[in-house]
Amino acid sequence: MRKLILISLLLVSVSQLFAQSIWTDKTRILPDKLRSITTGMRIEHSPSPNYAELSSLLDSVNGKYVWKHSTQVTALFQDLVIVSAGSYIWYSEKGWMENIQYSQEDFALNFSCKNGKLEKSKIYTFQKNYRFGNNLYGGDAMWFVIAKDKEGKLFKGIGILETEGALKPNEIKQ
Repeated sequence: MRKLILISLLLVSVSQLFAQSIWTDKTRILPDKLRSITTGMRIEHSPSPNYAELSSLLDSVNGKYVWKHSTQVTALFQDLVIVSAGSYIWYSEKGWMENIQYSQEDFALNFSCKNGKLEKSKIYTFQKNYRFGNNLYGGDAMWFVIAKDKEGKLFKGIGILETEGALKPNEIKQ
């Protein structure tokens, strides 16, 4: 029993250390990976705020609730090539924690973006960027995209999604 407790404490300590390592300066809003990179993309989520719905029978294997939204990315000033993308989540006093991480190939697949190449001003959409769960809980997500231009200079885009821990208003039964 003592070994189990020690292992559990060690795992909690390691996970907290990892979670904190992505956002070391709590006086700044962005995680370390996103700071000091020029903004060159726009990311938008719809709808935001985002409320849960009861999952359909087909989706219920993924969880009782689903938060349905889409995410759009647009290169603002020039054509860019995806380096990485993903999201951080904030649902506790710990602040930003790593969530989803996408490679260029993952991004290309989810955003229908051939070879991970963003054309200037073209909108790329992740139509069914859904979150599933068995519990209603709120928390915000910060989606990011990091891409490079033809000279290799990095650019970022960030977009905040407000995720509410309640059913969508028309889902609430009286």
